[in-house]
Amino acid sequence: MNEALRAGDLPCLEVAGVDTWLVRLFATIDDANMAWITALMRRCEQVFGDTLIDLVPSYTSVLVHYDPLALRPDEARARLASLLADLAPDDTAAVGEVKELHVWYDESVGPELIRLQEHSGLSRQAVIEAHCEREYRVFALGFSPGFAFMGSLPEALALPRLETPRKRVPAGSVAVANRQTAAYPRVSPGGWNLIGRTGERLFDRRREGFSLLRVGDRVRFVAIDRAHFEGLGGDIAPVEERS
Repeated sequence: MNEALRAGDLPCLEVAGVDTWLVRLFATIDDANMAWITALMRRCEQVFGDTLIDLVPSYTSVLVHYDPLALRPDEARARLASLLADLAPDDTAAVGEVKELHVWYDESVGPELIRLQEHSGLSRQAVIEAHCEREYRVFALGFSPGFAFMGSLPEALALPRLETPRKRVPAGSVAVANRQTAAYPRVSPGGWNLIGRTGERLFDRRREGFSLLRVGDRVRFVAIDRAHFEGLGGDIAPVEERS
């Protein structure tokens, strides 16, 4: 096993189904993980070829879904163990495409802005500046089509999820939860803290690949005022509390 990757009992292979293995590389979330995650995915594509059905990356692991008619579980495991033995980080992972999301930060569309101010001890403007000051890596897509899990959020903005999730979160809602941030691509339930809204179309079946954001991308949030937001076609309808 590659010594640069080894940490305690990691990496390890876990059965996740009759046709899936979970390759767990890390125990904690870190921006540096992406180079290893990307390398693992590319090596899986090479080693499994046509027998590979899908790869689902996360912050610390990759779920490998293969064709059970073409490979037995032990054969799939042997291939994964072999590629892990000489896995090296993918230096190109740090070059991901940069995407900008223009956000209107306002209590009407981001009711947890006040909660975040109280939690962090920062002013409203300082909270917005802190959220916009860095680029966020897209670590995984999931929950709903086009929903990108991004990190890592500044420690001062790390806020636990809501105790009672909303039944309806408007599309475009920008939110934070613990050390993660995200934007809801469509109307859906959700328990993240809403702090603003973007008018960007995050998921579109007419777009190649459908999702605006992809694993490995770097995202910048850009604060705009209401007039600019409306000019971009943004929805200014306020969030219905706990709707």
